[in-house]
Amino acid sequence: MTDRYQDFRRLAAALGTEAVALVPGPNFTRLYGHVFHTNERPLVVVIPVTGTPAAVVPNLELTSFAALNFEGEVFDWRDQTGYADAFAALAAHMPLKSLAVEGQVMRVFVQLALTETQPRLRIVDGEKAITSLRYRKTPEEIAAMERAIAISEAALGDTLDRVRIGQTERQIEAMLVQAMFAHGAEEQAFGALVACGPHSAASHAHARDVAVRAGDPLLIDFGARWGGLCADITRTVFVGHCTDAAAAVYEVVLAANEKGHAVTKPGITAHDVDDAVISVLEASAYADRIRTKTGHGLGRDVHEAPYMMRGNHQILEPGVVFTNEPGLYHPDHFGIRIEDDMLVTETGSRSLTRFPKDIRIVG
Repeated sequence: MTDRYQDFRRLAAALGTEAVALVPGPNFTRLYGHVFHTNERPLVVVIPVTGTPAAVVPNLELTSFAALNFEGEVFDWRDQTGYADAFAALAAHMPLKSLAVEGQVMRVFVQLALTETQPRLRIVDGEKAITSLRYRKTPEEIAAMERAIAISEAALGDTLDRVRIGQTERQIEAMLVQAMFAHGAEEQAFGALVACGPHSAASHAHARDVAVRAGDPLLIDFGARWGGLCADITRTVFVGHCTDAAAAVYEVVLAANEKGHAVTKPGITAHDVDDAVISVLEASAYADRIRTKTGHGLGRDVHEAPYMMRGNHQILEPGVVFTNEPGLYHPDHFGIRIEDDMLVTETGSRSLTRFPKDIRIVG
């Protein structure tokens, strides 16, 4: 029988620790196929290098936790009594000298609960090693991501067909979100970004009660989540008409995006992709409008490894998915971003996004 913990056991040993701790989040969900939301109640699973795991679980979650077919001891606790005794029982059951944790996911109060019962416990940040287990997506994960992207693209098409001059960013955002759920999204991968005119130059703009005007660029950055996997897509369109100045910038961004498609293949690095993409922007008349790197890894988290930037020499392997999203931003005028989700294949790459990228006029 396959040990579903074998990768974590090897990882703990490689880090020089006796065990790995997981808390609710993408790694937990990938392992168990079940989502537990983060709240004020600590839930933690400890996986030793050898032997069965153990867990501290809120009593009210025991029924849901039973669905995991958990192999080890479970120490539950109730709101009325607190969780200190459960962590003490865990420490007595599995005394440890060292433990690897998810440094970007485990909250301080959970770490303190572990160390208060084992004061000499050495905590190691195993974030990079733990998330590396998600670096190459499985065929099932890629299929789920393709479904999330298809839902997103259908929603975007519906929304752009309905955009009109005078609608506000918030109204357009509402149409987009409703369309995503109508097409089958489980939830949003992140809060949709809808921005027009000068607001489109804010990299992470949030929709306002501001109406789109004729000639405005309209930047939409969003994604659905399906099967636990994320889509992340950006398209910039133009309302009513597109000025020559905006079209010129758009064509540069599109050329940079297409360069990213052309160079991506297994064996090159995140640095190589970013350097190729950003070089196109730097060679243009708009080099002073560069504000961001090329993109980031995509999967169960919207932002994960690899980070597509100069200086990151992480090698791209088949199964890696990342965003190719060059952009140019002038705070006083407008911003343009075009974003695709790219899959590294055995022989090259494939764009999981298919939504057209030619200049489009809406409204």
